[in-house]
Amino acid sequence: MMRNVRLRGRIEAALAVVSGLLCLLTLFWPDWIEGVFGVDPDQHSGALEWAIAVVALCATAVFSLLARAEFRRARTPVGDQ
Repeated sequence: MMRNVRLRGRIEAALAVVSGLLCLLTLFWPDWIEGVFGVDPDQHSGALEWAIAVVALCATAVFSLLARAEFRRARTPVGDQ
């Protein structure tokens, strides 16, 4: 019998998707912060955008690995612990 994926695995997978989209958004539209919030925290140097892209990429990797572990745990038969 296979176990169901816990809510934790689904949340981790969703966070991986969201952080991946944030990374792509920042890479393809670096001025989204200025457009959405109306502020320019780094005076157009691009440092904040690069920091957001790097942090989002790292978060995507971490959440993906955590979600993968949860999905793999759910695929193992119950008696094989």
